Amino acid sequence: MYKITKVEHLVDKDWLMVVEAPFVARNAEPGQFMIAKLGELGERIPFTIADYDRKAGTITIVFQVVGASTEKMSKLKEGEYFTDIVGPLGRPSELIETPIEELKKESIIFIAGGVGAAPVYPQVKWLHEHGVEADVILGARNKDLLIMEKELRSVSKNVYVTTDDGSYGAKGVVTDVLKKLVLEEGRKYTKCIAIGPVIMMKFACLTTKELGIPTVVSMNPIMIDGTGMCGACRLVVGDKVKFACVDGPEFDGHLVDFNLAMKRQQTYKTEEGRAMLELLEAEKAHGGCGNCNG
Repeated sequence: MYKITKVEHLVDKDWLMVVEAPFVARNAEPGQFMIAKLGELGERIPFTIADYDRKAGTITIVFQVVGASTEKMSKLKEGEYFTDIVGPLGRPSELIETPIEELKKESIIFIAGGVGAAPVYPQVKWLHEHGVEADVILGARNKDLLIMEKELRSVSKNVYVTTDDGSYGAKGVVTDVLKKLVLEEGRKYTKCIAIGPVIMMKFACLTTKELGIPTVVSMNPIMIDGTGMCGACRLVVGDKVKFACVDGPEFDGHLVDFNLAMKRQQTYKTEEGRAMLELLEAEKAHGGCGNCNG
């Protein structure tokens, strides 16, 4: 059992929780995720690890209510428990494996769309703790849907806020801000890390490709099972098949086939669609993990 020590309603359908999970907290790195379950028969749901406190043995998750299981989660109170937590899972951000002196030579900008601010924060925080400053573009549809602005400002060199309706910060989408920074203000970024809704990451990558900025995306929005068995997060990256939960969640954004990813994501939302994907992939692997030769 894993005790919930903090519950905070952020905005609209977005919630933050701090949970006691000492093993995960000791071993987590930016970019990784965990799986939580409510009850013995509950759904196994993957969540990005938005922060961790190794001394306290706690991890922070941010989630959006999108179905029955996350709705039940939003009703939990401080002092209640998750039945199971597994993690950390997935591969850490490539930043962790890069020598600090090399990172200090980079000019890095993060693009965080909606709840994408949650997985962006631990990466920016990690860089800040190691003496590397980065810029952040934080976007949402309107002011009321922005999350983690205060946290990101505390660890970022610059935070540029934009809302679709202009209710806060600049009016427009995140790519508008990036173009202005590069084309009008002359910023020269050597790396972009974009995390948010799949459609946002697609257009961010189209923009960074035009601007000549190498870009990493996190495909955590398309994960469902989190172990590679359901096949929902199957991707084509370049000419290779990958699975976001076991090979990622981070990939070269300029090589990801976003159209295919979005099509599979929509298909998997229906029972009939899941059955069709399982049928189409039955000869490749049981469930689609691609790693067991089953």
